Amino acid sequence: MTPKPIPPGPNQESVWDYPRPPRLERVAERIRIRFGGLVLADSVAAWRVLETSHPPTYYLPPGDIVAGALVPAGQGSVCEWKGPARYFDVTSGGRRAERAAWTYPAPLPGFAPLADYVAFYAGAMEACFVGEERAEPQPGGFYGGWVTSRVVGPFKGGPGSWGW
Repeated sequence: MTPKPIPPGPNQESVWDYPRPPRLERVAERIRIRFGGLVLADSVAAWRVLETSHPPTYYLPPGDIVAGALVPAGQGSVCEWKGPARYFDVTSGGRRAERAAWTYPAPLPGFAPLADYVAFYAGAMEACFVGEERAEPQPGGFYGGWVTSRVVGPFKGGPGSWGW
């Protein structure tokens, strides 16, 4: 059963107003990621993917990620909208997070700007920021959305939400 959307307040978006298939948008804010006590990525040229019931997933250009921090992690996956994905282990400051980032080397039409851009699971990182606000991971661990005060749900990913 689809839940009742939470009405957005001022300066908020409802994830239930996001489209399906998803939409790709440029990000106006600075995106930063900390891991292993260091700034792993810092970008003002990110994209976000907006999909019904999901908080935004942020994709950063590879040049805005510390060189050598991404280690290919083998087996990939396929997204029906974006195509085949490759995963990375993330290393920084002596720490390693397995399969904590992914990319679409050759995305399907409509998502071509994401080619080689990298998304990170917020829950695997020390901290992820949209502007100056620290983001929380999308519930559940399967999806890679980042929750901030600017988005309202309920969000897919938690218990009982698989069929939404």
